[in-house]
Amino acid sequence: MPPKPHRVLMDRVTGYADEASAYLRRRRLTRKPFSRVFVSGGRISACEAETDEGRALFLAAADVLDAAR
Repeated sequence: MPPKPHRVLMDRVTGYADEASAYLRRRRLTRKPFSRVFVSGGRISACEAETDEGRALFLAAADVLDAAR
């Protein structure tokens, strides 16, 4: 007896959703936090969290977010 048509479609959509969630999970694991600072004149500075400058910037940003709450 062949499967009902709506079950085939539901299985296919569920499979796509599982693949998408796995992709997002892998992407979250490999991302590292960084910040970009835009300076007047068009210069852009990227700071990674491991550097002293980046650590200070992340701490300042956390303080600003805490103050906004």
